[in-house]
Amino acid sequence: MRIRKMEKGAKNIIGEKIVSLRKSRGIKQKDLLVQLQIRGVDMGCSVLSKIEGQTRAVYDYEVAAFADIFGVSSDELLEIHSVEK
Repeated sequence: MRIRKMEKGAKNIIGEKIVSLRKSRGIKQKDLLVQLQIRGVDMGCSVLSKIEGQTRAVYDYEVAAFADIFGVSSDELLEIHSVEK
């Protein structure tokens, strides 16, 4: 498994959830890109990596496509879990 070389960003709140959902379903980035393309969202590997690394903002139509692919609601992707201290 490759280790992320860059620090995680703060430009979106769904990147970690996308990685988690993708890996839990055994989906490779290339396969996810194909599914996005089927839904009319054309993006390259570097863009997906930036979204997953939270260094790129996500457009509303991309959120909708990710939700459709993973069979979850957009709200679930955008859900922020508060951590008790």
